[in-house]
Amino acid sequence: MSDDDAANEKPAAERYRFSVDPRQQPIRLDRYLHSRLEGLSRNKIQQGIASGYVLVNNKVVKANYRVRPGDELIIRYPRESDHLPLEPENIPLDIVYEDDAVVVINKPAAMVVHPGAGNRSGTLVNALLYHFQQLPAMPGNELRPGLVHRLDKDTSGLLVVARHEQAMQHLARQFARHTVRRTYRALVWGDFRKDAGTITSRIGRSQRNRKVMDVFDEDLSIGKPAITHYRVLERFYYVSLLECQLETGRTHQIRVHMKHIGHPLFNDATYGGNRILKGTLFPRYRQFVEHCFTLCPRQALHAAQLSFIHPTSQKQMVFEAPLPDDMQQLIDRWRNYVQQYKN
Repeated sequence: MSDDDAANEKPAAERYRFSVDPRQQPIRLDRYLHSRLEGLSRNKIQQGIASGYVLVNNKVVKANYRVRPGDELIIRYPRESDHLPLEPENIPLDIVYEDDAVVVINKPAAMVVHPGAGNRSGTLVNALLYHFQQLPAMPGNELRPGLVHRLDKDTSGLLVVARHEQAMQHLARQFARHTVRRTYRALVWGDFRKDAGTITSRIGRSQRNRKVMDVFDEDLSIGKPAITHYRVLERFYYVSLLECQLETGRTHQIRVHMKHIGHPLFNDATYGGNRILKGTLFPRYRQFVEHCFTLCPRQALHAAQLSFIHPTSQKQMVFEAPLPDDMQQLIDRWRNYVQQYKN
């Protein structure tokens, strides 16, 4: 059996890939990865290399392989066993619309969409299986029945679910062609010089921290194209309320793009928005912001509108979800703060 055959037999999926910098000096593979993968010990990295979850130039190598400029590295991870049964759970759902083909859900913040490492229960999928029993799944995505897109755990709002295979394929094509319209409300740090704009970049998994995403403007070998359109709805001096429309749907896209242009989402702990980035040094202001963090203890992002072509009727479907209480109260507090400042 060749190294390539052995690699192909591993029950793993690609995590991310990158090319070694042309200026890189030769260095052991385990040391090289240890300096770039946060949260992993060198021992864990060595175990992963020995298990075939790291490929160099599409081949399994040993931990003492010396990384050279131009090497192509693929970091993979073991899949959870897909044969483990998913348990239906009687979790209440806010169902905005349902018929024989689709279900539109208004997902609350703090709910994980699908099972994964450390999240085998309490997810939206567990709830869907209880309420709708049989749902289709894409090959290789048996842990995500009915899903054609997703929302981050702490992002609230609208999500469409397919109830049969034809509907899943029809919706998947719409997402692939970027014809599904998704509009979000976001409270971000800072003010904007212009009332609207478009952010275009490539988004891929960070090479420094595998748990977050990053923008890659120049390296076309990393990430995928991502386009976000935004419009300023209200200005509160130190924060701004935006309407964001996704043209593509990359992981953490709005959160990553807003950080990239210097406007992290309010209270986004992953991308640096959970500290005071704009404003005064007065204790009263600091107390006000800290109270706002408590009021909305997550990134201030809500999927407010979803529009797609119905898989059966071929009609344009448009759905809206009002701001949840935590974001509405947060915005009201900032609005009142600005009024007091004006007065």
